[in-house]
Amino acid sequence: MLFDTTFLIDFEREVKRNRPAAPGFLTQHTNVPLYISIISVSEFAEGFNGFQQQDCWLCLSHYTVLDLTRDIAWQAGQISRQLRVSSGQTVGDSDILIASTALYHGLPLVTGNRQHFQRIPGLNVVGY
Repeated sequence: MLFDTTFLIDFEREVKRNRPAAPGFLTQHTNVPLYISIISVSEFAEGFNGFQQQDCWLCLSHYTVLDLTRDIAWQAGQISRQLRVSSGQTVGDSDILIASTALYHGLPLVTGNRQHFQRIPGLNVVGY
C-alpha cells in the first residue's frame, strides 16, 4: 500500500493524542509492505519546522520511499489534463504525482481524503 501524506500526518498526531484511526489501520495491516512517495517525504518534512532531518527520517523509517520516474511524471500530466478536460477540475500537482506513483506501481492509495483522490480514474483508494 502507498500511504498519502495525510495518513503520515494523522498517524503522528494520533499517536501523540492516543487516537486509534491511523495507528489502528497499521495494526490491522501488519504484513503489508508500506510505501510512500518521495513527494510525501517533501510534504511531511514541511511540518517538521524546528526539527532535524534525522527526526523526520526516523518517523518515516518503516516505509519504503518510491522515487519519481519519467513514466510517473508523464502519467501525472496525462491524468491532470484528463481531469481538467472532463470536469474542469484538477487535483493538486503533488497529489497527482502521489496518485500516479500508486497507479504506476499497482498499489492502493491509503488516504484520509478519499473524495479528493476518487476522481482519479483507475486509482484504488482506501480510507482508514
